[in-house]
Amino acid sequence: MIVLNSRESYARHRVADKSNRMATADRLRSSTDRLPGVDRQTMIVPRELPGPESVAGHYEELDAFYRDIWGEHVHHGFWRTGKESVEQAVLNLSAYVAEIACIKPGQTVCDIGSGYGATARMLAAHYAAQVTALTVTPRQHQYAVSIEPGSTNPVYLLRDWQYNGLASGAFDAAIAIESTDHMADKQRALREMARVLKPGGRVALCVWLARDAPRRWEEQYLLEPICREGRLFGMATESEYRDLLEAVGLKVHLFADLSRHVQRTWSICTHRVLRALWRRPDYRHYLRNPRNQNRLFAWTMIRIRLAYATGAMRYGVFAASRG
Repeated sequence: MIVLNSRESYARHRVADKSNRMATADRLRSSTDRLPGVDRQTMIVPRELPGPESVAGHYEELDAFYRDIWGEHVHHGFWRTGKESVEQAVLNLSAYVAEIACIKPGQTVCDIGSGYGATARMLAAHYAAQVTALTVTPRQHQYAVSIEPGSTNPVYLLRDWQYNGLASGAFDAAIAIESTDHMADKQRALREMARVLKPGGRVALCVWLARDAPRRWEEQYLLEPICREGRLFGMATESEYRDLLEAVGLKVHLFADLSRHVQRTWSICTHRVLRALWRRPDYRHYLRNPRNQNRLFAWTMIRIRLAYATGAMRYGVFAASRG
């Protein structure tokens, strides 16, 4: 059984997180500072740094739109052949993550940043894994619980991964599909993955990456705004992520650049949003209302399409294991 720390301890960590984020922001913005375990600081950092509250707020505010436009899987589609439907493409990515994490029946799996729980449910149903799924977004958590009221597999938790309160050495595998990009302290997040894994346990990560040495205009008009508007704390390069993983004792076995196979996601999303704007007053009302803090994300989708097209942004998948 997975043992949780006290709620009081978890709450104290959450209160401390804001000051920790501000200190981290100062370090990242200093050209003379480096992240621990990273030899060269080139990470793209947004001008306005998000925290768990603003990340959760992004997904809370856009909750209905995400599910309407894309469905239960809040991640890219993976077109292996190019002929798959969107529904199959998003399942392809979840299945690929399960494959490289070597998930087997009866194993314990932690789904970090689980969204609406769709991947967690797939792992429980089709891989016979015992899954614990975490999200910081209340509406996502409520939706997941509503799909399977009283479910003990998956177990759905509403909490910040960086202060997760899970027992050390509890899991055979941990997966994080596009969630570590939203975390203020990537090294802490990865260290927590290593901590909760059993010796030899596997990690599978899907991450948004910047190319090495992006051009100034790519950083100014594409990558930095994508981070800021998408509530990403930063966008690292492949080598920076490798260094971070190795620094916490996770040995990298595989890296795959899936950019060419996933970028269609944003063409489809853009088309669906434009169609909805034409047909549905509620979409137009949302974009016109200045009180909606995340309405700029409609433009962010276009930035992401351009970032993939220019090669400024990459989609990377890592598999690693705890020694």
